[in-house]
Amino acid sequence: MKVIFYTNHCPCCEVLKAKLVEADISFEIMSDTDAMLKMGITHLPMLSVEGNMMNYPAALAWLKERKTSYAD
Repeated sequence: MKVIFYTNHCPCCEVLKAKLVEADISFEIMSDTDAMLKMGITHLPMLSVEGNMMNYPAALAWLKERKTSYAD
């Protein structure tokens, strides 16, 4: 699974990063602001999972869903 974490190291970014680490999910970090702006990213953090872009609330929901599905 390819996961890219788009961040500018803001407090929300750090929360999402910690949750990714806690969930033992491998991810690449993208912090190049110019590249993110060219991609149309204007709010951070963002998470790309297999090309599916998620904003902060959606990424948190995805992590919660994964945690729940693995607990079953």
